[in-house]
Amino acid sequence: MSQAIKVGIFVSICLAVLAVLIFKVEDLDIFGDQGQRVEVLFDSVAGLNDKAPVRVAGVRVGTVEAIGLEGRRARVTLLLETDLELPSGSSARIANAGILGDKYIELEPGPAGAPPIAEGQMLEGVTPVTFDQALERFDALGQSLQQITGDVSAQGDLGTTIRRLLDNLEATSADIRSLVATNRDQVGATVDNFERFSDNLARELPRLTDQLADLLGRVDSVVAENREDFQGSLENIRRVSGELETTVDNLNKISSQIESGEGTLGKLIFDDQAHDSLVGTLGAVEKGIGDLGETLGRVQKIEMDLALEAITLPDAGLDDDGEGGAAFRLRLANHPKRFYSLGLVNTPQGKISEETRTITTTLPDGSVEVTTIREEKREDEFTLTAQLGYSLGNFDLRGGLIESSGGAGVDWHLFDRRLRFSIEAFDFSRTDDLDPHLRFTTRFKLSDNIYLLGGYDDPLADEYESLFLGAGVTWRDEDLKYLLGSVRF
Repeated sequence: MSQAIKVGIFVSICLAVLAVLIFKVEDLDIFGDQGQRVEVLFDSVAGLNDKAPVRVAGVRVGTVEAIGLEGRRARVTLLLETDLELPSGSSARIANAGILGDKYIELEPGPAGAPPIAEGQMLEGVTPVTFDQALERFDALGQSLQQITGDVSAQGDLGTTIRRLLDNLEATSADIRSLVATNRDQVGATVDNFERFSDNLARELPRLTDQLADLLGRVDSVVAENREDFQGSLENIRRVSGELETTVDNLNKISSQIESGEGTLGKLIFDDQAHDSLVGTLGAVEKGIGDLGETLGRVQKIEMDLALEAITLPDAGLDDDGEGGAAFRLRLANHPKRFYSLGLVNTPQGKISEETRTITTTLPDGSVEVTTIREEKREDEFTLTAQLGYSLGNFDLRGGLIESSGGAGVDWHLFDRRLRFSIEAFDFSRTDDLDPHLRFTTRFKLSDNIYLLGGYDDPLADEYESLFLGAGVTWRDEDLKYLLGSVRF
């Protein structure tokens, strides 16, 4: 049996064992029910994509399975990973994960104790105010400000307004004189009442005088006892009075400058050029907000996946203890079926090159002997990975640079991309007439951010073939955008 067949049988057994372990650990059932489905109707789902998360109280409970039309409204099918009891009165709304975050569905359960929703019943969705609607409101506010400014500018002369006020006062004075003449008898009665009050006051004045003298005596005693407190209060009053006087002077100065058209506020009120500049600035701000909206829209269309991973090769043929490696990977996707994969990889083999040296030796008899020595040089440095890929259902085809050499690879995704089988072929012109570098990899995601990987590396080269194991940490597109949106400068 050839070496290649042995390697193939061994890799198949390893993959089968790994698949059985994955099914057992995760309790996966590919033939069973995939979860609970809930239908929601929205007026608009602009910016919401398939596979967007579904959350309850911020906790992920499922994904968006499909988006379609129901008449003139959008019908969204939610696939919940576990059975979730939704009482009557439950609703859903579209929310954002931060300022740069993707849109997701937030389920809001109905009141506790309410009966569950009927099977097949659709929930009502709430669509938030879009960015375009916010811009329209901002534009309406600017038009209102311009209208108010025009009304202020259209007011008449101040002298005319004062003359009209004096005329109104003169008419009011004439009405008062007429009122007094009409009610002369009542005025006489009022004077008689005042005279009687004066007589009563004359009789009661001595007693009131004595009481007032007694009161003044008590006030003198209180003042004597609290003289220091009164002096402090008077000092505070003097200080506040001085500050108020300074403030009034400053206000008079400011009002004089405004009236003469000096300063920013004065120019804004009396200078037509400043008014035109303000209107132009508001227009530039509106245009800048529109450009910012377009830029944010393009950024939100880019999906990012950042990963850091480490591996170990127990039997890579490099030393007795084996070697380890590390990798930094970035996946960018701006199209449903096209993506870019970039990475820096530090492998145990490093970068291998061949160096030729020529040694010339002169023999005793005068003849010359030339010896050519070829040495393999291994440099422990990072290699570059840059590939262009296409998604075809559950398969990804990619090609480009793999560890600084030309190559291609195929990925097979299962269970909503939690399990992936990959095969890569690269470095087709290796030194020492070695066969191309092959690599079989299996990757399983324990959670949204942590995964394990293992496989068989370089099976066609007896010197370097080895099993490998590793682990990695990944940050998905929604995690990165949420972090960027949360940063405050």
